[in-house]
Amino acid sequence: MNNYTENPKFVEVNGNKYLINTDFKTALKCDEIARDVNINDIERALAIIYLLFGEKAVKNSKDWEKLLKLAIKYIKCGKEDKESEEKEPDMSFKQDWGYIQASFMSDYGIDISNANIDWWTFYRLIEGLTENSILNRIRYVRSYDISQIKDQKERNEWIKRKKEVELKREKTLEELEMDKLFDKLMKGE
Repeated sequence: MNNYTENPKFVEVNGNKYLINTDFKTALKCDEIARDVNINDIERALAIIYLLFGEKAVKNSKDWEKLLKLAIKYIKCGKEDKESEEKEPDMSFKQDWGYIQASFMSDYGIDISNANIDWWTFYRLIEGLTENSILNRIRYVRSYDISQIKDQKERNEWIKRKKEVELKREKTLEELEMDKLFDKLMKGE
């Protein structure tokens, strides 16, 4: 059942059947791992395979390549959306978690910190949030094109708003090490 037209429960690779851990929190962890620049590619792939398909999948190294492709397809909810990879992200599951929780509570009455929701349903719920939800208001500000604003005062207001809600880039291990070295140099150590 690898056609992914509905919420898949398992994948099959080389005659091996692997159950998918469909909990949305697992998919969020996979997304976090995929974006972590401090993890090498092999560790990243194996961590995602392990989280989604379990220990049996990690032990079958001949299945890794296909499993990783299926994992990516699963995380993207079966969509092959190349456009979204090219445009600037307007949301981060990790950084916007509080906004996501508040939006689910206000729009759906769901406390997602205690909810048992599969990934595809969670993703559909994110996509279905109203424009009045705090998350979508934040996303609107982040993605608003200020280049068309002629009035300088209004443009400055939009720049200020965008700065307040911008997504922060996480530093790599190398950058953190450089920061420590710089701090030591500044202290005269």
